[in-house]
Amino acid sequence: MTASTPLQSLSVPPHTASQISTDSEESSDDDLSASESNPDCLLNMNNSNNNEKEKKKKRKEKKEKKEKKEKKEKKEKKARKEMEKKEREDKEAKEKEEKEKEKEKEKEINKDEPKELFVINPAGNLYYNWLFIIALPVMYNWTMIIARACFEELQHNYIVYWVILDYTSDIIYLADMFFRTRTGYLEQGLMVKDKKLLRDRYIGSFQFRLDFISMLPTDFLYFILGLDYPEIRINKLLRIGRMMEFFTRTETKTNYPNIFRIGNLIMYILIIIHWNACFYFSFSKYIGFGADAWVYPALDDPDEPAFGEFGRKYSFSLYWSTLTLTTIGETPPPALDSEFIFHVIDFLVGVLIFATIVGNIATMISNMNAAQAQFQSQIDNIKQYMQVRKVDTELELRVIKWFDYLWNNGKAQNEREVLRYLPDKLKAEIAIQVHMDTLRKVRIFADCEAGLLIELVLKLQPQVFSPGDYICKKGDIGREMYIIKDGKLAVVADDGVTQFVVLGSGSYFGEISILNIKGSKAGNRRTANIRSIGYSDLFCLSKDDLMESLQEYPDAKGMLEDKGREILMRDNLIDLDPANIMPEAKELEENVNKLYTTMDQMHFKLKKMLGNYKITEKALRRRIADLEHLTGEEVEEEDEEEEGEMKKDKKEVEGEKKEEEEKGTGIKDDKEEDEEEQKEEEKDDEAKDEEVKGEEEKDEGKK
Repeated sequence: MTASTPLQSLSVPPHTASQISTDSEESSDDDLSASESNPDCLLNMNNSNNNEKEKKKKRKEKKEKKEKKEKKEKKEKKARKEMEKKEREDKEAKEKEEKEKEKEKEKEINKDEPKELFVINPAGNLYYNWLFIIALPVMYNWTMIIARACFEELQHNYIVYWVILDYTSDIIYLADMFFRTRTGYLEQGLMVKDKKLLRDRYIGSFQFRLDFISMLPTDFLYFILGLDYPEIRINKLLRIGRMMEFFTRTETKTNYPNIFRIGNLIMYILIIIHWNACFYFSFSKYIGFGADAWVYPALDDPDEPAFGEFGRKYSFSLYWSTLTLTTIGETPPPALDSEFIFHVIDFLVGVLIFATIVGNIATMISNMNAAQAQFQSQIDNIKQYMQVRKVDTELELRVIKWFDYLWNNGKAQNEREVLRYLPDKLKAEIAIQVHMDTLRKVRIFADCEAGLLIELVLKLQPQVFSPGDYICKKGDIGREMYIIKDGKLAVVADDGVTQFVVLGSGSYFGEISILNIKGSKAGNRRTANIRSIGYSDLFCLSKDDLMESLQEYPDAKGMLEDKGREILMRDNLIDLDPANIMPEAKELEENVNKLYTTMDQMHFKLKKMLGNYKITEKALRRRIADLEHLTGEEVEEEDEEEEGEMKKDKKEVEGEKKEEEEKGTGIKDDKEEDEEEQKEEEKDDEAKDEEVKGEEEKDEGKK
């Protein structure tokens, strides 16, 4: 017992164990010897060591658990990532397979469908540029083949150049055939782009036959006949249609068609003269050079050695051909019969050429001056009218100056007459480009619908005023509004001299007077004098055109009236008192007419309802009487009287209908609808009467 008490008193608390352990580790050998001598110290040291071991074990266990958990979590994350990767790979593989299947299906569909390829639009620039390219070799062949065939020096001295140019033109001809197989055409308004259809259409055409003949390899005849016969390539002239097509397209595209026509005519004449010169030289060679005065002179004449040169040969032949075909010069008379025949044919061709030249040039000049002649005739008519009516000379000069200004500034044309042949859509597009910006400057039209603006743009009329002209005067009735395109206008006093404001391009006036806004103090009267300072171009929009356009745009009409009221309120030119706002006469007439028509309709319907009520009442009485007969009760005989009354009622209703029809000749759509309803009601009434009569007949049969 004595030994246990000191042990209990020496027990060490747990929180001091760490301190003791650290102290024991740091103690020296002297301390250990002291602890051995003291048994209480040994007990304390043992307890602290045990506690430390237990704590270390717990820490190790916690660490191991944490490490295990972390390892498990890492494994699970890896497994999840691997699963996600597999799922992604599977999805990607499925998507690839689906895409491949879709591509295969599209390929199969595309195989069955006709393939679309690059097709040249015959109305496009590419087609026109190609026509220019193909026209060059055609012109080359038409001018040089005949010249090389007739003039041997030309063929022999430049043989290398001719070979290059000949086969270059052949390559272009061949490319043109391929180009034709890719030239589209319209079918039911759509461009055909199928390769087979385009090829079949070209092969089946007459042009393909000409192109095929023009590509025949006639150059192989050079190996048989030699190089002195370039006329074997005469089949290349069959492509003249392409050159003619190029000239036609150019005539429609150019802004100077009359000048182009004159140039084109001169070119044709030169080609004919060129061919005739070549024929003349060949014919002279056939007869013999220098055989007589009519043929080409001898080549070996020592007095005139220049006649043996190529330049003299061609120039002399061209001169002779020009004199003969134009019939403006004298040539030596022919001596042989063949010469006479050749000369007669040349004269006939020359007469046709001369007539063609004169006729075409006359028509071209008349077309060039058609607008001026028409304008001049208008001026002459007005001058004659002013002279007959004895108009003041000052006013006559003003009128003539006004016409001169129109012609000199290119404003003599009437837009509506010029554009009347175009469809409405193209008219609208041209008007939008020309006038839309001007119309949008007007405040009340700034936020309007695009459809309304397009209609208004088509109705703008250009007007030109000369210096000193009044556009409007104070107190005039406003039937149109004006937009200034070019020029200067002045708002002047009543004396016409004092200027208050100068209006320039983009300004506008008169927009309020054409809206007929109720309560406006000015009404539809002009409130100022506006005068043109110089020549001014204006756009005019009439009130009738505006109201006609606004009938189909009621929302826009309300918006325009609201904007007009706002403008009048800013300028304090509107009276908002309803007592002072007087309705227009037209509105009053329309309202009264509507009241009359509705009253007539209501009166007619009431009469009809009363008539139907009487008929149904009498039918019910008959049924009650029949029931009383069946039950055996005595009933007063009133059938004949009731039938007479029903007939009278029907006659009255029919007479009322006739009167209403006679009165209702002026009623339009509403009355027609009411008449249809009345007819339907009459049919119902007739059906009811037939049912009543049928029931009465059945009851009589039962009796």
